Amino acid sequence: MQSALYVGLSAQVALEKRLQTIANNVANVNTSGFRTDVVKFETVLSKAGANPVAFSSPGDNIISREQGSITETGNPLDVAVVGQGWIAFAGPNGTVYTRDGRLQIAANGDLQTVSGFPVVDSGGAQLTLDPNGGPVSISRSGAITQDNNEIGTIGLFNIPADANLDRYGNSGVTPDRPVTAIADFSRDGFKQGYVEGSSANPMMELTKLMSASRAFDSTNSLIDGTESTLRNAIQTLGDPGK
Repeated sequence: MQSALYVGLSAQVALEKRLQTIANNVANVNTSGFRTDVVKFETVLSKAGANPVAFSSPGDNIISREQGSITETGNPLDVAVVGQGWIAFAGPNGTVYTRDGRLQIAANGDLQTVSGFPVVDSGGAQLTLDPNGGPVSISRSGAITQDNNEIGTIGLFNIPADANLDRYGNSGVTPDRPVTAIADFSRDGFKQGYVEGSSANPMMELTKLMSASRAFDSTNSLIDGTESTLRNAIQTLGDPGK
């Protein structure tokens, strides 16, 4: 009987994490380049008692690789990544990778992300343009041309499929494995004047949120019922007149 309480509590811990993850996805349905979080659950088998009992683990958050939809903006400093590549920028503690291609030119000419971090090329060098140099053209390979002069090339990087990703901000990630610069632009590249939206589907995430909420409530009812049964058993066994 007590095992049922622990199993129910482990399920609630797992469901609470799932609810938090879904809520974060819902909050970022309009965040450019955002990749949804998914939770990977595992069953933990305890053999401490006479009979094995299966518990639900709290779960591990995994950043999905699913792409968001691409929307035309007409802004020449917006670039959407075609394929599986990532843009790199110099973060406070090292290189960060993102699919948010909303770029800007700082007053000193540095090409930056919308959050103000320097965008780098395939070698990790920062890119500098002329703030007053006229229109900017960005090719599929990321080559930047301004006033008929090629300024530099935005780096495009491949993150290994088996790499674990840690989130940086809303749309940035840092992998635990080395990345490689993409040199073949037949499948991967940039599309100027477009941005990639969030991969979170609002209707799907809201459906998941309602389903997880109902499961949490059901588990709570199960725990309440088990506690009530245990209480009644104690009262009955403790009353010598019964």
